[in-house]
Amino acid sequence: MAQPNTQIDQFLLEGCMRCPKGATPACKVHRWTDILEFLRQLLLETELQEERKWGMPTYTLNGKNVVILGVFNQSCVLSFLKGELLEDPYQLMERPGPNSQEGRCIRFTQLSQTQEIEDKIKEYILQAIEVELSGKKAIPKPATLVFPEELHQKFAEHPGLEAAFFALTPGRQRGYLIHFTGAKQSPTRLSRIEKYLSKIFAGKGMMD
Repeated sequence: MAQPNTQIDQFLLEGCMRCPKGATPACKVHRWTDILEFLRQLLLETELQEERKWGMPTYTLNGKNVVILGVFNQSCVLSFLKGELLEDPYQLMERPGPNSQEGRCIRFTQLSQTQEIEDKIKEYILQAIEVELSGKKAIPKPATLVFPEELHQKFAEHPGLEAAFFALTPGRQRGYLIHFTGAKQSPTRLSRIEKYLSKIFAGKGMMD
């Protein structure tokens, strides 16, 4: 069994402390304390090590992140870093977001429902440990890239922009396209594209 980490006790008392609501009654961690404590005990029954990373309870094996407990306004989650490699016999897992590839999570909103599927949750946790021990890695899937019309417009306006964009690494292209298409309004999409023109011409990604 893993040893409890006092930093996680502090997390349950104060929250992640990544926003001004930390250590106040408004912190969303307090909405899910009973579920988080229940899930924590299941994780502590395994060989995973309990740590705190990014302010959140993180469970590791040989220094590798395996499971994270996360909190949101409407739910809390058990996130599996290599969830794509796990079998999902009970159809409990979901993608954390539309662009997620490897990660998967199980979402919780009520302690009673969580307790009802305790044995199933344990199966997923043990699976995640086995996958980590096996050394398996997910094979990145090529993303279906959506090019907004506004980007084609800028390609026409700026000679060499299209060539510069396609000379970027696939990861940099994907990052830009996700950012550009994330805007609902055309003027916002244009503004986002214009902001990064110089970086694209320079062969750089958004974070470079």
